[in-house]
Amino acid sequence: MEAHYYNVNISWKNERKGEMSSPELLQSIEIATPPQFPKGIEGIWSPEHLFTAAVSSCLMTTFLAIAENSKLEFENFECKSKGKLEQVEGKFLMIEVILEPVVTIKDESDREKAEKILQKSEANCLISNSVKSKITMIPQIKLT
Repeated sequence: MEAHYYNVNISWKNERKGEMSSPELLQSIEIATPPQFPKGIEGIWSPEHLFTAAVSSCLMTTFLAIAENSKLEFENFECKSKGKLEQVEGKFLMIEVILEPVVTIKDESDREKAEKILQKSEANCLISNSVKSKITMIPQIKLT
C-alpha cells in the first residue's frame, strides 16, 4: 500500500487558543492549552485530549472493521479513555492511555468472539502502534 497523507492546519486565534481544520473535512475544532498549564483554558479541546481521542477512536474504527469482517453481530460500542500525562526527566509525556471499551452483544454465544475481536483490534490499531505511550485496555462485554 502506498503512503497516505492527512492534512491538518492550525491557526492561532488569541491568548492560548487556536483552531484546527483540514481541507479534507467540513468541521473545524477549537483547541487550547489545557487548564493544568499556565494560562490554560477550560472547556476546549487540548492536544492532550486529541492524543487520547486518536488512540480511542482508532480502537473503535479498527474494532468496527474487524467485527464486520468477522461477522460479529453487536448492538453497541462505546469507549471511555483516559490519557495520563506525567513529567519524566524534565519533559512532559503522555505515558499511558487507558481504554475502557464496552461492546454490547445480543447473544451470549458471541461473548468470546467479541473479546477476541477487541484484543485483535488493540493489537492492530495503527495509532496505538505508532505511539510510545503504554496502552492499557480494560474491556467489557455486555448483553442486551
